[in-house]
Amino acid sequence: MYDIIIIGAGPAGLTSALYARRANKKVLVLEAKCYGGQIINASKIENYPGIEVISGFDFATNLYNQALKQGAEVKFETAVKIEDDKTVITNKNKYKAKAIIIATGSVNRKLNIKNEREFVGKGVSYCATCDGNFYKDKIVAVNGGGNTAFEDAIYLSSLASKVYLIHRNSEFKGEQKYLEELQAKENVEIILNSTITSLEGTDKLNKITIKDNLDNTTNLDVDGLFIAIGQEPKNEMFKNVVDLNDKGYIISSDGVHTKTPMIYVAGDTRVKYLRQLTTAVSDGSIAASLAIKEMPKD
Repeated sequence: MYDIIIIGAGPAGLTSALYARRANKKVLVLEAKCYGGQIINASKIENYPGIEVISGFDFATNLYNQALKQGAEVKFETAVKIEDDKTVITNKNKYKAKAIIIATGSVNRKLNIKNEREFVGKGVSYCATCDGNFYKDKIVAVNGGGNTAFEDAIYLSSLASKVYLIHRNSEFKGEQKYLEELQAKENVEIILNSTITSLEGTDKLNKITIKDNLDNTTNLDVDGLFIAIGQEPKNEMFKNVVDLNDKGYIISSDGVHTKTPMIYVAGDTRVKYLRQLTTAVSDGSIAASLAIKEMPKD
């Protein structure tokens, strides 16, 4: 029996673990893949109060080690279900707790087209700052219409010989200042009203096909494709104990509580206005503090 089980070892989950351990609670953190969540892919963080600049990897590692030092137990297992009695079932074991904090974050949205999965690491990437250096003096494409796509294209334009920015709509969602910066770059070509329909190559990606709103198709020779079309949560396995909105994010009455007593939510996996590092750690600290406060006394 644990006092608190935290599902997810991103900033929200690890902050919850830190706060719970400082209250001397028995804590288990379950993580399906790697600690740190999405922030671990950030080349640098410059908007976290009190830290002028730090890499996402260093931030995540510092937080992970801090939670371990405080005595949090971490197991790399995938949570597949939460039962009504607050038992968490993973791909390996079952664990019971007095309280559960869901902090599973979100994952990169996929195009869901043929060869996408096969070409990951072989021309397809979801992180320009992670993989951009592999494409120095090469031709790449960025797919997306928000700030992430803009930032990826700007970053890649300093490395690649040519950057295509492909967006399915006629207008972008990203900030105008980024768009103007891209428009001023000679090696960036913006393609609107177009959708990527196929990825081609033998051992690695070397061509993409795009289709415009008039059903005209164009083949582009590229060495790399960076997909930046947003993120999505993975909460279907928890829908028996939480409510989800139409996009799969967990609904909470006040940003932390779910519909089930003693089951809380924190971080990017919940419905919220702003998904940032600062709001993730805020959620984590609040969720842990309320779980401790509302925990039944033995």
